[in-house]
Amino acid sequence: MTERQFVKLALEDRVAIITIDHPPVNALNQATLEELNAVVDEVLGSEQVKAVVVTGGGQIAFVAGADINEFTKLETAEQAQAASKQVQTLFDKIACAPKPFIAAINGVALGGGMELAMACHMRIIGDRAKVGQPEINLGIIPGWGGTQRLTRLVGPAKAIELILSGDNLTAQEAFRLNLVNKVVPGGEVLKTAKDLAKKISQKGALAIRASLLAITSGADLPLAQGLALEAEQFATIGLSEDAREGVTAFLQKRQPVFKDK
Repeated sequence: MTERQFVKLALEDRVAIITIDHPPVNALNQATLEELNAVVDEVLGSEQVKAVVVTGGGQIAFVAGADINEFTKLETAEQAQAASKQVQTLFDKIACAPKPFIAAINGVALGGGMELAMACHMRIIGDRAKVGQPEINLGIIPGWGGTQRLTRLVGPAKAIELILSGDNLTAQEAFRLNLVNKVVPGGEVLKTAKDLAKKISQKGALAIRASLLAITSGADLPLAQGLALEAEQFATIGLSEDAREGVTAFLQKRQPVFKDK
């Protein structure tokens, strides 16, 4: 694996752990984003990886947001739009990935950090962590997907309230809004996320991929089209080697041994 300065990659069993390690608060500057993009490409291209955990280095932050200093370098509307689209493309790559990404929110996740967490398929948060979209306090708006993903997760009225107020949410509030999957003690965030990723990694890769495609692509479709997409994916893998193994193992009352074929 390539050694990088701000984004670390480790592999445990078939789970990749991506750690954003840019002290003191893991801010996403250009260099960190470029490394993150390269790491995401690496794990997506690896047959060894079946699930991915994203977390922050240290105890303070998952990702405290974008590097505000870099905003001062934007001189034209075209530059600002290009900068927004660049990160949107990266986060879309995560959101549309055929492998599940789990955010292990071990500290504050604000602005771009919250947008990164929302791009992941699942979120585990420490009980003392906070999340929010405070961009309005700087006179700007979320530009890396926050206005769209937050709305889809919590509904338009709550998203408008959070974005226009700039208020943070506690972990417990985020859970009540279905913004995160689980709240756990701070020291257990990464372990909980890795345990979930390892559980998923024991399933067949074909079924994982088909499930993610049906859910993520079908979410914005009318129900009839979503059901058609589900049927297509079911047919695509229904006669696979893994499907035959899963059914046979169930009938024989044993654990299946999937070969991702």
